[in-house]
Amino acid sequence: MTIRLPDFQGGLRSYEPRPEPLAIATGTPFTSRTVFSAAHVVADPLDDVSPDSAAAVDWEATLAFRRHLWSHGLGVAEAMDTAQRGMGLDWAGAAELIRRSAAEAKAVGGLIACGVGTDQLAAGSLAEVRAAYEEQLALVEASGARTILMASRALAAAAQGPEDYLDLYGHLLRQSAEPVILHWLGPMFDPALEGYWGSADLDAATDTFFEVIAAHPDKVDGIKVSLLDARREIDIRRRLPQGVRCYTGDDFNYPELIAGDEQGFSHALLGIFDPLGPLAAEAVRVLDTGNAAGFRELLDPTVELSRHLFQTPTRFYKTGVVFLAWLAGHQAHFTMVGGLQSARSLPHFTRAYELADGLGLFPDPKLAEERMKNLLSLYGVDQ
Repeated sequence: MTIRLPDFQGGLRSYEPRPEPLAIATGTPFTSRTVFSAAHVVADPLDDVSPDSAAAVDWEATLAFRRHLWSHGLGVAEAMDTAQRGMGLDWAGAAELIRRSAAEAKAVGGLIACGVGTDQLAAGSLAEVRAAYEEQLALVEASGARTILMASRALAAAAQGPEDYLDLYGHLLRQSAEPVILHWLGPMFDPALEGYWGSADLDAATDTFFEVIAAHPDKVDGIKVSLLDARREIDIRRRLPQGVRCYTGDDFNYPELIAGDEQGFSHALLGIFDPLGPLAAEAVRVLDTGNAAGFRELLDPTVELSRHLFQTPTRFYKTGVVFLAWLAGHQAHFTMVGGLQSARSLPHFTRAYELADGLGLFPDPKLAEERMKNLLSLYGVDQ
């Protein structure tokens, strides 16, 4: 088995794929950490849609992927950034995704938490932002899923300062039926979220974030921090009130943050655990035994792949995630809602294939090789 890959200098080189995948069995939920994988959606390639149309979703393939994650003991973070919220999947599609996934989670006993945002609005007043959040919160709570209060582009545009964030989040937390996860998504994932919490100064923004938590500690299950800054996450984690968890969203530094230190650790809610699901689950089970070194030995080698997928512009990491799902056989095609399969280059795909293959992520290496060759041929690279 050999494949010719671009050598990044205008030529081709031979690459020999790994002959056998990493053998990992399915398993039960974890005991030392709560771990969610933010999951992608599978497009329906046979529907006649354009990038401006409502998303055409292959519901069975989408739900099958969630069953794959649950089978390894992972929770599913649904209708999040990884599912292309605001980048191909509109609120109507997200609402249907939430309803279907929550019902599936109930049927199989899977852990699920769903994103609540304001993507009904392109822009609006603070009152309209609040109403949009309330509509989505009501739907998620009715589905029986946990709630993740996502950062809102419309709120970032409408808010005049920290007081508007304190007022709106306080209102939502007071009416939530169960404790929620607060999600702080940085501008590297969505440039429209620059200055969230009322300031472009991250120290000032962090103080406002903590004011929200301090005023409603009984309504905050935890926080998800996606700033790609390990030191800041650790500082935030150490300031949290007792009982409020930190879920790392740092796809660059997750092994050290989940492993933790003498003063605490992070749980996880990560987009990279979509392609890493079985391997990540195996690593956390090793950590459950108290073997932090064994956990790092399994998970540290995955960071190079994660940093590659999440390289600038970071918001296009979903393309690499879906690409690897196709190579791994979780879906029959490499098509994305909104046409986002075009958002990364052939050299990017080539390196992602090589890194994922080296980790043993493909259950059928021959299938992955054949699909990679098919992609290369579309770009004019003959084998």
